Amino acid sequence: MPLNASHRSRLTALLLGLSALSSGPLPAAGLPDDLALSGDAAAGREVATDRAKGNCVACHVMAGAESPGTIGPVLVSMQTRFPSKRDLAAQIWDATAKNPEAVMPPFGKHEILTRQEFVDVVEYIWSL
Repeated sequence: MPLNASHRSRLTALLLGLSALSSGPLPAAGLPDDLALSGDAAAGREVATDRAKGNCVACHVMAGAESPGTIGPVLVSMQTRFPSKRDLAAQIWDATAKNPEAVMPPFGKHEILTRQEFVDVVEYIWSL
């Protein structure tokens, strides 16, 4: 019995989904391979809370931050939420890689932060 267009489309989506699951974890999309992720958490906190720089507090609740936003998720238990620091870094580097509809700016991809500021922010967020 031939499949109609709707069934073919659904079957294709199912097979693509299964192949993605069987291929293992996705690489940290767009994150430079040479990016060393050993930053300074204290310096990262300064950048993350600086409204002229990282400005993470505009969208995220973070411990000790004044007047945080609530658009993004609360930044707590990050080592539980992300399997590795590199996965967290990839999310901050370019949130649109995993979710094209993400409103979070691609801080690394668009060089909003210097590389040092970026790794410092990752170190700080990872410590939360």
